[in-house]
Amino acid sequence: MKFYIVIIEKYHDRGLSVNYIPDNACAHSQAGTLEKLNINLKEVIEMLRKDGIPTLEYEYVGTQNIV
Repeated sequence: MKFYIVIIEKYHDRGLSVNYIPDNACAHSQAGTLEKLNINLKEVIEMLRKDGIPTLEYEYVGTQNIV
C-alpha cells in the first residue's frame, strides 16, 4: 500500500475544494465535500497506476511557514 501526501485548498467563492499530490501534477481533483474530494482523487490515482504514472522533472520538497 502506498501513501501519498495530499494538499487540500478551499475556494470559498466557488464552494469547492481542490486536492492534489504535489509530486505528481497529473493527480488532482475537485469537489464540494471533503468526502467526495478524497473519492475523486483515489479514482485518479487508480487510473494513473493503470496507465503508468508519468516521470516528472521535479521533486516535491515540502512546505514551510514564513512570518
